[in-house]
Amino acid sequence: MNVPVWLWLATIGGLLVLLAIDLVIVDRKPHEVTVGEAARWVTFYVAVAVLFGLGIWLFADGTHAGEYFAGYITEYSLSVDNLFIFLVIMSAFAVPTVHQHKVLLVGIVLALVLRSIFIAVGAAAIAQFSWVFYVFGAFLVYTAVKLSQSNLGGDEDEQYEENRVTKWARKLFPVTDTYHEGRVFTRISGKRFATPLFIVMIAIGSADVMFAVDSIPAIFGLTKEPFLVFTANAFALMGLRQLFFLLGGLLRRLVYLSIGLAVILGFIGVKMVLEALHTNALPFLNGGEPIPVPTVNIAVSLTVIVGVLAITAVASLLKTRRDDRRTMVSAGSGSGGSST
Repeated sequence: MNVPVWLWLATIGGLLVLLAIDLVIVDRKPHEVTVGEAARWVTFYVAVAVLFGLGIWLFADGTHAGEYFAGYITEYSLSVDNLFIFLVIMSAFAVPTVHQHKVLLVGIVLALVLRSIFIAVGAAAIAQFSWVFYVFGAFLVYTAVKLSQSNLGGDEDEQYEENRVTKWARKLFPVTDTYHEGRVFTRISGKRFATPLFIVMIAIGSADVMFAVDSIPAIFGLTKEPFLVFTANAFALMGLRQLFFLLGGLLRRLVYLSIGLAVILGFIGVKMVLEALHTNALPFLNGGEPIPVPTVNIAVSLTVIVGVLAITAVASLLKTRRDDRRTMVSAGSGSGGSST
């Protein structure tokens, strides 16, 4: 896929315009984001992402469009898992509701910039070293196993622990104990202080970068085109903060999400290893010759990803509904047994 420089610049410019519109319309005045407002913005961003994919289909071809959609859906679903961490961070820092939207915007912009660096490094590594696909594939399978084990072990009472980046930020700037009307920095007695809002932004951004360690190799397993990798990531991140407010308590009901994501990551990991074997050039494997193994095309990949996510969502909602009913029955039995 030959992407001219002007198209790169136009795409980045369009994304910056979207951010500017979001800033002017949504963040012009701090407020609590309603479900209706979040739903409209999520619909808008998803529609823009879909239109972009249709544009790829129209001006490039169906294969690249399929790779984009598979990458976008995968990145968006992996980003939903990020929201659990965002929820924990927001709760740990007791971020006022009116400032949560601003925190997410700055954190996600920071993550988008750092992910772009990851994508550039990953694309260069893949172009230069054929064995990178083996490493990425093995890493995704390992991550899938760890993710499924963490879900089975249960982490409902997960507590946030500040990472090295946030601890370094605290050393760099003295931090106030309270929020100061949504300001990131403030002056007290002539001395410059960071507010907790600054630390939360750093925490959100750095946490999302850690998730990129999984998601960037995953999307490279679906497409080797840096342009598609970048745009799929960008559109997934752009609509992430509105999704945070839209889902709200529903996040806690997606109990099987980690298992579903583990299946997807494992599937993509195996797909990457098969493709690496199919185009093998390592001298110690089959004498440096390609190994005739089956590969997975993008249509199958897209079907598997959508199917797993659908099954995961339905199974999660059925389980939580069943658990709610059992809780209600137990509560009713308990109150009935205690009556005289």
